[in-house]
Amino acid sequence: MKSNAKMENMELDFFTRELFDELFAPGTASSGVTKEEIAEMRNTLDKLKQTELTQPILDFFSRLLEFRRRQSILPQDLGLSNENLLVLAKHHEEIDEHEVTVGGRINRALPIVEVANERVKDYLLRKEAEAASGIELWDQIQENVVRIMDKLNMSEEEWHSYKGQLKYAIDSVDTLSRVIDLPSSAIKDVLRVTQSYRMRVTPYYASLIQPGRVNDPVLIQCVPTGEMVDNVGEEIPPVAADHSPARLIDQFYPRVITIKSTNMCAMYCTHCLRIAHIGKKDRIYCNEAYREALDYIRKNSFIRDVLITGGDVFALPNNMIKFLLDELDSIDHVTVKRLGTRIPVTAPMRLDNELLDILSKSNDKKPIRVVTQINTAQEITPVSREGFKKLSSRVMTVMNQAVLLKGINDTRVKMWKLCETIHEAYVRPYYVFNCSYRNTQFAHLRVPVEIGRDIIESMYGNISGDAIPRYICTAGGKVPMHRDNVVGHKDSAVTLRKPWSGEEVDYPDANPEIYRKTDFAFARYKD
Repeated sequence: MKSNAKMENMELDFFTRELFDELFAPGTASSGVTKEEIAEMRNTLDKLKQTELTQPILDFFSRLLEFRRRQSILPQDLGLSNENLLVLAKHHEEIDEHEVTVGGRINRALPIVEVANERVKDYLLRKEAEAASGIELWDQIQENVVRIMDKLNMSEEEWHSYKGQLKYAIDSVDTLSRVIDLPSSAIKDVLRVTQSYRMRVTPYYASLIQPGRVNDPVLIQCVPTGEMVDNVGEEIPPVAADHSPARLIDQFYPRVITIKSTNMCAMYCTHCLRIAHIGKKDRIYCNEAYREALDYIRKNSFIRDVLITGGDVFALPNNMIKFLLDELDSIDHVTVKRLGTRIPVTAPMRLDNELLDILSKSNDKKPIRVVTQINTAQEITPVSREGFKKLSSRVMTVMNQAVLLKGINDTRVKMWKLCETIHEAYVRPYYVFNCSYRNTQFAHLRVPVEIGRDIIESMYGNISGDAIPRYICTAGGKVPMHRDNVVGHKDSAVTLRKPWSGEEVDYPDANPEIYRKTDFAFARYKD
């Protein structure tokens, strides 16, 4: 066939051959073409032979395909020869910087994009309704701010200061009932819980709670419910009991250690892993305690990476943060530092210029990574985003370690939105932790391992690669929840293999019956 020979001579790729085969497939000639349409198509073809743009050529061939598929109109019905179209196809390939062919774009690239778009269409339709960020909810949050300031008798200056946020922190049931509209039965349960565990909510964080939303994801994280004392089971001793080789030190790996620098936080989370360390009052430890921790680091030349956490390291005074960073910078074998904090989302006004300067100067000597915890897009507001922007300009990077929590981020829509939102707020998604099994107080917030894996693996190919966190559980070290690290299931546990040692450990899974319950947290209170 003459056209095939011509195509061979022009060395068209398979995709363009496929395109031409469809355009010129034998069929009944159409009589429904007007002289005006023929003249227009031929005129367009002549102009396109001179263009330096690929899109008009793609549009032209796409229109030809539409004619063929919907009206059985062949190119020759439009006065277009095989040879002229071949020249145009070759012209497209020649002007494209990477020699992409018209057939490759139309018959492969564009359909691939269309299929990919279908995968995220549902998410894009649902993300704002199901997982609105604090930026999208800002108007309502501003209304909340005015109401809370009035209830607490706070001034503008006090609201915008860290000291003011701590001074007016909601730490009693009486204050809570004035600021947040809760059922009386919920208030009674808060009173029960606070006899054993501390409650503290900054006014700023309380302003993120959306009125009328029964299980608001911010509310669940900051106000305790009856489950914290009703959940039964044996509480496992704090992990520090068997991984603390020196005072204030936790160590799971040969080259990485943690300094637990304080038990203070701006807010006490209802899912706190270190709930046993949070005492009845805030403490900064004595100088001897810090010296013992620093001496251990000095004597252990294997250590290169030190995490200063708490509590919350940003709850320390600036001079104490500077002291610890200066000491670490003076130790030759310590080459990188991390700071663990949730304050940028619970009290972002803490990020004053003095603190930022301290971080910047230490980062110039040895890299600092700030590790935060953001669990819902609702925690990202214009204020916290600006804080993270400032932080990211002063340190090596800002990374997020989220906790997978029922009702907060345990769906694809919620987790995708969280990761994309913090990605846009100058924070890199780093880890997602399966909620700890060690503390029975928050068993009602745990999510089964498989659901977490499904959520994280659903991100691949659908959101930016560096917005995808690693899924981790803590089982004597951080075990990545890859398929080949989960080597078995038995009873109510999964068997994990530690990739660094090959050791297999049983990790208690979330109770599926508890996870399926819908009347949890504030949904339990009907009055």
